[in-house]
Amino acid sequence: MPNTKLGKMQFQFAELVWHYAPLPSGELARICQQELNWKKSTTYTVLRKLCEKGLFKNEDGLVSVVMTRQQFDAARTEQFVEDAFDGSLPAFLTAFTTRKKLSAAEVEEIQKMIDTFRKEG
Repeated sequence: MPNTKLGKMQFQFAELVWHYAPLPSGELARICQQELNWKKSTTYTVLRKLCEKGLFKNEDGLVSVVMTRQQFDAARTEQFVEDAFDGSLPAFLTAFTTRKKLSAAEVEEIQKMIDTFRKEG
Protein backbone atom coordinates (compact mmCIF):
# COMPACT_ATOMS: atom_id res chain seq x y z
CA MET A 1 0.00 0.00 0.00
CA PRO A 2 1.40 3.42 -0.92
CA ASN A 3 2.24 5.98 1.73
CA THR A 4 -0.85 8.21 1.77
CA LYS A 5 0.21 10.56 4.55
CA LEU A 6 0.66 14.03 3.09
CA GLY A 7 1.28 17.34 4.75
CA LYS A 8 -0.90 20.33 3.91
CA MET A 9 1.52 21.76 1.34
CA GLN A 10 2.16 18.35 -0.23
CA PHE A 11 -1.58 17.90 -0.62
CA GLN A 12 -2.01 21.35 -2.21
CA PHE A 13 0.80 20.49 -4.60
CA ALA A 14 -0.77 17.11 -5.40
CA GLU A 15 -4.06 18.85 -6.19
CA LEU A 16 -2.26 21.00 -8.76
CA VAL A 17 -0.59 18.00 -10.37
CA TRP A 18 -3.88 16.09 -10.53
CA HIS A 19 -5.50 19.12 -12.14
CA TYR A 20 -2.84 19.92 -14.76
CA ALA A 21 -1.01 16.65 -15.48
CA PRO A 22 0.47 15.57 -17.72
CA LEU A 23 2.69 18.63 -18.01
CA PRO A 24 6.35 19.56 -18.35
CA SER A 25 8.11 19.93 -15.01
CA GLY A 26 9.14 23.50 -15.89
CA GLU A 27 5.50 24.40 -16.41
CA LEU A 28 4.65 22.81 -13.04
CA ALA A 29 7.35 24.93 -11.40
CA ARG A 30 5.82 28.04 -12.98
CA ILE A 31 2.32 27.09 -11.78
CA CYS A 32 3.62 26.44 -8.27
CA GLN A 33 5.37 29.81 -8.25
CA GLN A 34 2.07 31.49 -9.18
CA GLU A 35 -0.31 29.40 -7.06
CA LEU A 36 1.83 28.56 -4.02
CA ASN A 37 4.55 31.22 -4.20
CA TRP A 38 7.20 28.47 -4.31
CA LYS A 39 10.72 28.61 -5.66
CA LYS A 40 11.62 26.12 -8.38
CA SER A 41 13.76 24.12 -5.93
CA THR A 42 10.78 23.68 -3.57
CA THR A 43 8.62 22.40 -6.41
CA TYR A 44 11.22 19.83 -7.45
CA THR A 45 11.81 18.70 -3.86
CA VAL A 46 8.12 18.12 -3.21
CA LEU A 47 7.68 16.49 -6.62
CA ARG A 48 10.53 14.09 -5.87
CA LYS A 49 8.99 13.15 -2.52
CA LEU A 50 5.57 12.50 -4.03
CA CYS A 51 7.14 10.48 -6.82
CA GLU A 52 8.86 8.38 -4.14
CA LYS A 53 5.44 7.88 -2.50
CA GLY A 54 4.11 6.55 -5.81
CA LEU A 55 1.65 9.32 -6.63
CA PHE A 56 3.39 10.80 -9.66
CA LYS A 57 6.30 10.24 -12.00
CA ASN A 58 8.70 12.65 -13.63
CA GLU A 59 10.26 11.09 -16.68
CA ASP A 60 12.23 13.10 -19.21
CA GLY A 61 10.84 16.30 -17.72
CA LEU A 62 7.20 15.24 -18.07
CA VAL A 63 5.18 14.98 -14.87
CA SER A 64 2.33 12.49 -14.98
CA VAL A 65 -0.09 10.84 -12.59
CA VAL A 66 0.55 7.32 -11.31
CA MET A 67 -2.24 7.36 -8.73
CA THR A 68 -5.39 9.35 -9.50
CA ARG A 69 -7.10 11.45 -6.85
CA GLN A 70 -9.83 8.80 -6.57
CA GLN A 71 -7.25 6.02 -6.13
CA PHE A 72 -5.41 8.14 -3.55
CA ASP A 73 -8.61 8.76 -1.58
CA ALA A 74 -9.44 5.05 -1.65
CA ALA A 75 -5.94 4.10 -0.45
CA ARG A 76 -6.04 6.76 2.27
CA THR A 77 -9.42 5.50 3.48
CA GLU A 78 -8.22 1.90 3.42
CA GLN A 79 -5.15 2.89 5.44
CA PHE A 80 -7.32 4.73 7.98
CA VAL A 81 -9.60 1.72 8.46
CA GLU A 82 -6.52 -0.50 8.80
CA ASP A 83 -4.84 1.77 11.36
CA ALA A 84 -7.88 2.75 13.41
CA PHE A 85 -10.03 -0.38 13.22
CA ASP A 86 -7.54 -3.19 12.54
CA GLY A 87 -8.88 -3.35 9.00
CA SER A 88 -12.45 -4.12 10.09
CA LEU A 89 -14.97 -2.37 7.87
CA PRO A 90 -17.88 -3.41 10.15
CA ALA A 91 -16.07 -1.85 13.14
CA PHE A 92 -15.54 1.34 11.13
CA LEU A 93 -19.21 1.47 10.07
CA THR A 94 -20.33 0.85 13.64
CA ALA A 95 -18.17 3.71 14.92
CA PHE A 96 -19.28 5.98 12.07
CA THR A 97 -22.99 5.35 12.51
CA THR A 98 -22.90 5.69 16.29
CA ARG A 99 -22.72 9.48 15.94
CA LYS A 100 -24.11 10.02 12.45
CA LYS A 101 -27.36 8.36 11.56
CA LEU A 102 -27.65 7.15 7.99
CA SER A 103 -30.47 8.39 5.80
CA ALA A 104 -32.76 5.92 4.07
CA ALA A 105 -31.02 6.74 0.78
CA GLU A 106 -27.59 6.01 2.29
CA VAL A 107 -28.81 2.70 3.72
CA GLU A 108 -30.23 1.78 0.31
CA GLU A 109 -26.96 2.70 -1.41
CA ILE A 110 -24.95 0.58 1.04
CA GLN A 111 -27.38 -2.32 0.57
CA LYS A 112 -26.92 -2.09 -3.20
CA MET A 113 -23.15 -2.23 -2.72
CA ILE A 114 -23.49 -5.31 -0.51
CA ASP A 115 -25.79 -6.99 -3.05
CA THR A 116 -23.31 -6.25 -5.85
CA PHE A 117 -20.41 -7.71 -3.85
CA ARG A 118 -22.44 -10.84 -3.06
CA LYS A 119 -23.15 -11.37 -6.77
CA GLU A 120 -19.49 -10.86 -7.71
CA GLY A 121 -18.13 -12.91 -4.79
